[in-house]
Amino acid sequence: MELQQLIDQLQQLSTQEDLTGLGREASQLKLTFEDQLLELERQEQVKRLDAEAAGTSYEEIEYNELRLAFQETYASFVEKRKAQVQLQTALENENLKQKKQLIARLKEVIDNEEKIGTAFQSYKEIHETWKKIGAIPRDQREAIQKEYSRLLEIFFYNIKIYKELQEHDYRRNKQLKESLIFKLKQLRASTATLRDLEAGLNALQDEWEEIGPVLNEEWEALRSAYWEAVRGIYDKINVFYEEQRQTLKANIDAKKALVQALAEKLENLPSWTSIKQWEEPTKFILDLQEKWKKIGFGSRKENEAIYQEFRAHCDRFFEAKKQVSKSLEANFTAVAAQKKTLIEKAQQLSQSTNWKETADQLKRLQQQWQQLGNAGHKWENKLWKEFRAACNAFFDAKDQHFTAQDATFEGNLALKNSLIEELKSFETTDDKQATLSFLRDIQKRYTDAGPVPSKARQTNYTAFKALMDEKYAALKLEGAEKERILFQAKLESIVASPDKAKQLQAERADIRRQIDGLQKEMLTLENNLGFFARSKGADQLRAEVTKKIQQAQERISALKAKLKLIPNE
Repeated sequence: MELQQLIDQLQQLSTQEDLTGLGREASQLKLTFEDQLLELERQEQVKRLDAEAAGTSYEEIEYNELRLAFQETYASFVEKRKAQVQLQTALENENLKQKKQLIARLKEVIDNEEKIGTAFQSYKEIHETWKKIGAIPRDQREAIQKEYSRLLEIFFYNIKIYKELQEHDYRRNKQLKESLIFKLKQLRASTATLRDLEAGLNALQDEWEEIGPVLNEEWEALRSAYWEAVRGIYDKINVFYEEQRQTLKANIDAKKALVQALAEKLENLPSWTSIKQWEEPTKFILDLQEKWKKIGFGSRKENEAIYQEFRAHCDRFFEAKKQVSKSLEANFTAVAAQKKTLIEKAQQLSQSTNWKETADQLKRLQQQWQQLGNAGHKWENKLWKEFRAACNAFFDAKDQHFTAQDATFEGNLALKNSLIEELKSFETTDDKQATLSFLRDIQKRYTDAGPVPSKARQTNYTAFKALMDEKYAALKLEGAEKERILFQAKLESIVASPDKAKQLQAERADIRRQIDGLQKEMLTLENNLGFFARSKGADQLRAEVTKKIQQAQERISALKAKLKLIPNE
């Protein structure tokens, strides 16, 4: 229902003459208006936050004018009703006063008036006046009615009327009272509203008091039946009020549980620093708000207090989320600026044909991209598409280049495979020089054959090297010749390998480590010589150390010779 319709309904309610019984209906309209206003304001808040997250602007709809209009109308209604209630209370109190005076007067007649005619006339005046007096406070009605009925009973039983008339009246009064008791029972079993139930009870009680007396021996049974029916209706009314109190209490308890759940959730609010972390709490609070709307009303005072507490927690959450969003947006903007710089670098590199170096540079840019983190919903996907497009442009060109290159290397692969087959069929002989000459020649032809497709490069080289090692091992070389020839063969094999630069560098580094170790060993031996020179009987030990120094020097010379053989690739 629209807010304006609720205002119109309240205005229409205010135009009715009797407002005393419309308080609950007006309160219902007020709670409905406040809940709908809260929902509309929440929706506006969500729309504004969504717009901020999307980087757009959104102008919220203001409901202050409608809120003020409703509050003014409700205040006017409350004032008018309050005046009527006060007037009604004053009238009921005045009526109570008058009825108490009539009861006192009736008691005076019963106690002191001896003339039947005068007493009966006084009774008629009292009773006529009693009927004209309006309603009295509800909490006094039963007691006053009982007292008045009691005095009437005493009065009528004290009045001596003609027997014939008395008997006729008694029979008629009995029938009327039994009929009224039946009506009370029907009212108790009806589905009338509380308001109609109370009005019907008041009317029937007034009617009961207007019915005259019955026979004394019949009166107790009729009176018991009457008050049993009346108490049944009062019990039904009390049950309704008790059920309503329990329902209102249950609603308040349910709302307090939601407030408690919300308060506990907000204890973790300081730890939510990313948009991802805010998604689950936002859904949780929106779900709580939906549950809140489905819970009925509580007592007016408690309902307003718990509603204000719930709303304060919600306002705190959404205000904190707004501030975090602003902070994250600033961070996203900074990250986006840095990623734009990476995109520019990637676009500059995308046309390069320096495949290895450029590929390494782009991989480093990709690592930097990941380290920068997310640029937010507004920027991340757009920037990533631009960055990926630049990287893909280079790597696609690189793949096309090497695919085309591999196609040209198929002939080299066929040649190297034929050399492997030739090497397999070669049998070594006792003529070492002829064998070495063949091995060097086939090694040179293998190296000169050129590169092969990358997918076959390593397996082809491994097969060739294994055969070469097998053939060299079959020569059974010895001493310095063996070391020199095998090292030369090793270098030739490395030169033919797919990663020759890496292997040559590793070989060079290994020889230098050996030289460093030998030099340190020589330094230690030379220091020991100085120690032996100051000792007696150390000639033999000194000779052994000197020999070790000479051997180390020879080894260092041999290693340096090897180092010179390694080509600079």
